[in-house]
Amino acid sequence: MAFDNILVVCVGNICRSPMAEALLKQRFPNKTIDSAGVGALVSYPADPAALEIMSKQQIDINDHAAKQIDEHLAKQADIIFTMSDGQTKWIEERWPFCRGKTFKLGHWMDKDIADPYKHEMSAFKTAYQDIVDGIAQWADKIS
Repeated sequence: MAFDNILVVCVGNICRSPMAEALLKQRFPNKTIDSAGVGALVSYPADPAALEIMSKQQIDINDHAAKQIDEHLAKQADIIFTMSDGQTKWIEERWPFCRGKTFKLGHWMDKDIADPYKHEMSAFKTAYQDIVDGIAQWADKIS
């Protein structure tokens, strides 16, 4: 199974999933990678703290605009990464065809990636590092 179309999901699609999307794009430039939220702050830009963290990695996510996950995005994806068990369940309950292709980014660490929204910079740094670690553990499986 080739995972050429990857969708990353969090709640608002302004903190965790935009960071994960950008990091995946950097690592897998030949894949189609997108992000969305289960309760997206539609059209919002990425959170300023997420922008700051990513710019320190020389990754620009200024053009990001949050969007809501829908059936079309879910169908397109070969694999869907979530930040928590709750989000995985939410997606699988709405679209049963997503079972078996929806996984936590922190699956191999048995870890939810905590939402840093409205928290201090340290929470964003923790989320960023958890995302980096999660991607590292998925890398050989999706390449």
